[in-house]
Amino acid sequence: MRRGPASQLPGLLLLVTLALAWPQSLTQAQAQEPCLKLVFNRFCLGGDSTLLLQREPPVLRQDDGERMALVYYDGSDSLYVLAWRTRIYKVVRSYRIASQLRFDELYRLLRDKYGPGEDRSRFSPAANTPGRRQIAIRRGEGQAVQAWPLAEGWRIELSWTRELGLALSYVADDLDRQQAAAMYSGF
Repeated sequence: MRRGPASQLPGLLLLVTLALAWPQSLTQAQAQEPCLKLVFNRFCLGGDSTLLLQREPPVLRQDDGERMALVYYDGSDSLYVLAWRTRIYKVVRSYRIASQLRFDELYRLLRDKYGPGEDRSRFSPAANTPGRRQIAIRRGEGQAVQAWPLAEGWRIELSWTRELGLALSYVADDLDRQQAAAMYSGF
């Protein structure tokens, strides 16, 4: 017995319904998280790291007591997600190529969106030109840091250091303070 297109309609409707419901259920789960900022369209700053682990397993994971670091790759860049007591308090993009030109380009983009940053750079008085600052960074004798503290409970930091190279960080202020206090209190 041949079945016509009308007999396939219930199965097709079920398939379409399931396909439409799946992204909605994922979105609802994400909406239940306390998300201060969706970072890089992937990570929920302030969100639950266990949900992230289920949704997107990392390339590398390191646990240290109540702290956890997750590493992901995005092209040639590395993405670091730092969590404390399962809450994501920091997301960092470390750029493979670090240069004064790239730092200035990122700074301009952030300045245009968030206004002038707060300069938190640390250099010796001798590092008074861009070339000398670049040398100081490569030697570990200085660092370029611009920060944008925002009223929403999170901040952005653009940094260029010897350890991470050129990095863009999104930090949940309260969670960062709490984890730092716990780390330095000896608990």
